[in-house]
Amino acid sequence: MSYQEIVTRSIVRLVQVPGLAKPAALVTLDNGLDHTKPNSFGVGGLTSLDSALDEALAADPAFVAVTGKPYIFCVGADVTGMALIRDREQALAIGRLGHRVYRKFRDSPVPTFAFVNGAALGGGLELALHCHYRTVSAGAAALALPEVSLGLIPGWGGSQLLPNLIGIVGAAQVIIQNPLTQKVLRPAEARELGVADALFEPADFLERSLEWAAAVVSGRERVERPEVDRSEMWEAVLGYAKAQLDEKLHGAPPAPYRALELLQLAKTASFADGTAAEDEALADLLMGEEQRASLYAFDLVQRRAKRPAGAPDKALARPVTKVGIVGAGLMASQLAALFVRRLEVPVVLTDLDQERVDKGVTWVHREIDKLAGKGRISAGKAAKLHALVTGTVDKRAFADADWVIEAVFEDLGVKKRVWAELEAIVSPECVLATNTSSLSVTAMSEELQHPERVVGFHFFNPVSVMPLIEVVRAAKTDDAVLATAFAVGRQLKKSCVLVKDAPAFVVNRLLTRFLGEVFAAVDAGTPLEVADAALDPLGLPIRPLPLLTLVGAPVALHVSETLHEAFPERFRVSPNLARIAASGKPLTDKDGELDQSVAALLEFGDQPLTAEELRERAVAALAEEARLMLDEGVVAEPQDIDLCMIIGAGWPFHLGGVTPYLDRSGVSEKVTGQRFLPRAVASLPE
Repeated sequence: MSYQEIVTRSIVRLVQVPGLAKPAALVTLDNGLDHTKPNSFGVGGLTSLDSALDEALAADPAFVAVTGKPYIFCVGADVTGMALIRDREQALAIGRLGHRVYRKFRDSPVPTFAFVNGAALGGGLELALHCHYRTVSAGAAALALPEVSLGLIPGWGGSQLLPNLIGIVGAAQVIIQNPLTQKVLRPAEARELGVADALFEPADFLERSLEWAAAVVSGRERVERPEVDRSEMWEAVLGYAKAQLDEKLHGAPPAPYRALELLQLAKTASFADGTAAEDEALADLLMGEEQRASLYAFDLVQRRAKRPAGAPDKALARPVTKVGIVGAGLMASQLAALFVRRLEVPVVLTDLDQERVDKGVTWVHREIDKLAGKGRISAGKAAKLHALVTGTVDKRAFADADWVIEAVFEDLGVKKRVWAELEAIVSPECVLATNTSSLSVTAMSEELQHPERVVGFHFFNPVSVMPLIEVVRAAKTDDAVLATAFAVGRQLKKSCVLVKDAPAFVVNRLLTRFLGEVFAAVDAGTPLEVADAALDPLGLPIRPLPLLTLVGAPVALHVSETLHEAFPERFRVSPNLARIAASGKPLTDKDGELDQSVAALLEFGDQPLTAEELRERAVAALAEEARLMLDEGVVAEPQDIDLCMIIGAGWPFHLGGVTPYLDRSGVSEKVTGQRFLPRAVASLPE
């Protein structure tokens, strides 16, 4: 793997600010590319920043300020080069270089300011924290310390500076909780927490920031910061955070636990000792398999998801000016809300009777109102979206639609009847999309006059949150329809993966095989509590039984029946799963607590498994099924399986998805005789 750093250069210019005798030195970070290629720091970028600060201070300025190119401050360390670090000394050197350069801003003899004009992530935000004062633009996309989600810790001072600036509660939120829930700070939140000292509108952000900085330097503006609470609450907050990590991650990924240790150290340690500890922690993590898997997962989500393997030429895509949705239940209503918000075209729902239609339209209108109430859209935009969503029992309303998607009952006969009825109404160019979770798209379309315009478009629930769409190419789906599907997916701000028309596609097939081993163990006599906790060492985001509740036992049963019909030797239908589905009630509540009335319906055998035995069987089943899917051409490469599981099932970054874990643990070779990925991909270099 070759690597060439795109150097973010630090450009110094002197600016005369009204009210000050001396000029200010303004350092602008700029990698020479547009805002889609954000500033980041490798060795070259840090060296340039170091020289720029020396140059700025040599001019004897009133103050030094650092800002970014338009829309971007800095998104931190250049993660591309991290995968090439081969030994611990290299890892230590990266941490120490960042600390040495950044500390010069903290120790500067003249006041230093960060004018955060755009996204500031990781080492970018840490640079701002080293400055004496910070302003932030109301238009900045995000501020965050996301390192824990990448198997790292804030390694350039963030773990020591932030808790001593805003307190341990806010620091634990920003450094641990937010990364693990994929949240970032918006500018107003950063100001409220105390991360930023002032908030200005983007139109005149630099001018206002310079004026404000001049007022601070001249004493006309005072920056008040509350005293940080260093009582026993510090330990209490970190104790609670650890308990939450244990409950959710079960000790599997090391990064959040190292972050906890550093936050504890920040209470009493000197800055030098605290940053030295950061260096050691960063080096340990950079040389760990979990971090390499996290970088692999990050690359999939940031790059492969934006360039789907096998997608046709974008130029073939047709415009979509009206959307029809067959069904008005919860899933259909969620689809309508998403389509109208992102495409801003007329969206029409139909169902069997007017009461259902009205209920669906009302639900969509309420979701629009919620967005307006939260300030996510304006009142004018809300009114426009309201007008675009309508409902009817007459499918002739779809006559001029360019895209019709069905979200009706998961029954092949029902779906075929829907398409047969619609084909007599819509134009031959209208794309017919199905949201089926497991049925054959080819079988669904085989009796149509134009089967080439049918495509699978499988969303995950909840639609507004889950980023994956499995785009399913049926036997006769043509390239123009497929290109249109990918174009619509991009407009919906979803990540699309091309999959072959195979039973249950990718995510549901793997999850059903995986969870099938859990229910086979329960049927054999394994206690529910043992079966539910058996997979904890993997650090999955949700245990099997609460996952069943989230998916819904009837849906899980239907998918397992579909897969049993296709692959009876590998997929069985659990009698106990059928009993749960028949009960009409979930086995657990939202917190994972068992409903004893449902549990009492289950029947157990006399051959229970240990947790370790169950875990071994489950991961072996994953390895076998993933290899078979690749052999069948369900997806192009193992990377697509991993991407699907990460964004469609919440598979953890620290595992790298599915295949790196199976390779790293030796399961893939034991079960299938070969690795999924080459050595040093999603793992340490040899």
